[in-house]
Amino acid sequence: MWTKLRKTAQATTAAMMMTVIGLAATMPTTAQAERRSRLVLQKGLFLTAQGPARPPMGFLEFCDRYPEECRPLGRAGNATIRLDATNWDLLRQVNHYINRRVRPMTDQEIYNRPEVWEYPEDNRGDCEDYVLMKKRYLEALGFPAEALLITVVLDEKGDGHAVLLAHTNRGDLVLDNRRDEVRLWRRTGYRFLMRQSRRDPGRWVSLTTQSGRSPRIFGGN
Repeated sequence: MWTKLRKTAQATTAAMMMTVIGLAATMPTTAQAERRSRLVLQKGLFLTAQGPARPPMGFLEFCDRYPEECRPLGRAGNATIRLDATNWDLLRQVNHYINRRVRPMTDQEIYNRPEVWEYPEDNRGDCEDYVLMKKRYLEALGFPAEALLITVVLDEKGDGHAVLLAHTNRGDLVLDNRRDEVRLWRRTGYRFLMRQSRRDPGRWVSLTTQSGRSPRIFGGN
């Protein structure tokens, strides 16, 4: 099954590159984008790593299948996305596009397993699958991998949920399959638990001083 999934992911990448070219071609001019919504600088722009954390089990299995996605980058890990008008617009476009392209389905429905991290097969998936696809698209558009971090949160109901964190010079922004709006992390209503390390995508860091086990990321959210 995983060989089929890898082939599907490769085919998806080829199709993705055509879409990326299309997105780049439709990017607004700086003057146009500057007239759109801007983030207001404020305190608490960035999340602070508190120490090492154990990655989610689904992520570890993902790394077994795609080791190239989890190897150390060989760079300092301090890259930051410059949030100019063009990059701001691209973050919003990709978030909106993937949210519309992928149809929400649980891992149980797709794989008959409670938690599987995978690039969306046949454009079906749950929260972490949206994250993986958004990360791949943005990297193809030239965004630095070490500034695009898979992140685990607790939502308003206390359930585990995955989002993509974009580390920019104007704050840590959240791309979420639950909304098309790209928001500063403090404006999401989530409790942030852990994220990928910026130095090594195979390792994770805690975002809370409270100890606890990594929550299971259930599908359908």
